[in-house]
Amino acid sequence: MQGPNGYMLELIAWFPYNQEAPDINYIRFGDFSCAGMAATTTQSLTVTPTEKQTTKPTYKSTEKPTEISTKKQTDKPTDKPTEKPTDKPTEKPTEPTEKPTEKPTDSPTPVPPTKPTQKPTDVTTEKSTDKSTEPPTESPLCKTKYDYSDVLQKSLLFYEAQRSGKLPLDNRIPWRKNSTLNDGKDVGHDLTGGYFDAGDNVKFGFPMAAATTVLAWGMIEFADGYKAAGEYQHGLDAIKWATDYFLKCHTADNEFYGQVGDGDVDHAFWGRASEIDHERPAWKIDASKPGSDLAGETSAALAAASIIFKEAEPDYSNLLLQHAITLYDFAVVYKGKYSDSIPNAGKFYKSWSGYWDELTWAAAWLYKAAPKAPFLLDAAEKLYSEHLKYKQAHEFSWDDKTAGVKILLADLTGKQEYKIAASDFCNRIENKPKTPAGMVFIQQWGSNRHAANVAFVCMVAGKYLKDESMYESFARKQIHTLLGDAGRSYVVGFGNNPPTRPHHASASCPDRPTACGWNDLNKSGPNPHVLYGALVGGPKSVDGKYEDKRTDFIMNEVSCDYNAGFQSAIAGLLHYQIEGKC
Repeated sequence: MQGPNGYMLELIAWFPYNQEAPDINYIRFGDFSCAGMAATTTQSLTVTPTEKQTTKPTYKSTEKPTEISTKKQTDKPTDKPTEKPTDKPTEKPTEPTEKPTEKPTDSPTPVPPTKPTQKPTDVTTEKSTDKSTEPPTESPLCKTKYDYSDVLQKSLLFYEAQRSGKLPLDNRIPWRKNSTLNDGKDVGHDLTGGYFDAGDNVKFGFPMAAATTVLAWGMIEFADGYKAAGEYQHGLDAIKWATDYFLKCHTADNEFYGQVGDGDVDHAFWGRASEIDHERPAWKIDASKPGSDLAGETSAALAAASIIFKEAEPDYSNLLLQHAITLYDFAVVYKGKYSDSIPNAGKFYKSWSGYWDELTWAAAWLYKAAPKAPFLLDAAEKLYSEHLKYKQAHEFSWDDKTAGVKILLADLTGKQEYKIAASDFCNRIENKPKTPAGMVFIQQWGSNRHAANVAFVCMVAGKYLKDESMYESFARKQIHTLLGDAGRSYVVGFGNNPPTRPHHASASCPDRPTACGWNDLNKSGPNPHVLYGALVGGPKSVDGKYEDKRTDFIMNEVSCDYNAGFQSAIAGLLHYQIEGKC
């Protein structure tokens, strides 16, 4: 592979994945190199999404790399708005000018699910038997107020309800069918699979990748929590559904499809995902229309995922890491914001924080996945020093990874500088305004999500600071507020008085063959189908007021991004429980 801007990236002679980490005989990326590591086998890394190369890739370096330049960025905004413009348009149509045809399209014959290997969920009966707020969960060491294992199971069911494409034979969501099987045909690629973003049916690659990184991070840090709940395999399945899709989207070294579906067109449709008949254009980033943030975040997601698949599926782990490296090279050679290259994405998920956080984040994750390539850590630290060191993060989100970078570098280096930065972030978050129930309020869009995100990353920060439990109380308070301490649950299908009207088109549709349309959005009753495990958006302001109303797409939006930090934090609470900290 020839990198036209002069980057060299050579990775050869990897040891088998049953060893501690892959060894690299020679790697060079920009000005950083690592040579002469001993190796007993020689094998070229795959650098295309479909087949392995028979010759090693070469990038002939002719220019100085720009990602480690000492020049300051000039196009980066100096201040982030105090109230981030919304991810969604401020107005969403409540009734189209013309109602779409109500006649449903033919749906595939449902395949009966295979016999579960764990305790059966209540999704096949459409009736919840959740008893989590009554007797505390028994543990060998301590009792918990809420059944974390049940919450984890339900959150994973939410991800299964968000699946796009051809569903597997063991599909556990009976009201979901195959959908959007023509994705990518307009550009000559198979772009089926992946996750629908929220209650709508667009596949936004940037937040999907961010959610995948956070899910993988949670499994890396708190694998024991997943295993204690009997949900480790389902956790792997959730991540693989995303990473399989990312591999399809990486159609060439410097080409990645970052969105499928027009957000404006999709938001003018209300109905079952399996009955979508409007066009779903695919948009990409490439050398002429770059997206360093999108390519960088996807690189981070694939690198993080490669760690968790290292033992279970070593060949797949290797493939993920190969794509992660190539995407990172793409991200640093061709710099730009993805939302400038895919304008439709910018209407819903604009890259407000720029791309330096993703470039640093991806380099750090690549080093964590390949720790015998120290130049990656050198690159991450240099990028951090030049672009993020003095940036004060106010959230950890799909858009801004700065806080995550600080915590991850504290883990990777053990340096006091990063430990102080991580601690400073968590201490400031702890002192933010809180709702009457005690939830930190960061912003109105997905306020519950933001509280869960900081709970998770501060749990992780505690592991790499002086005391693993230093933020335990704060994190537990945030998650317990979402599970019921606010007087109600914010998790669909769990706990006391959970939401029954999440803003989710498919879940609001009645059973077939009854048609589904805009009238179903505006009905006052509960959704016909329970969207188990979905964390709703939550209060719009620090007053903590919430209304379970489907048409309120701020309070009741659901999203793959909303559940990622939440699910990882739940795994963290299970980890605490195993250690007797309840």
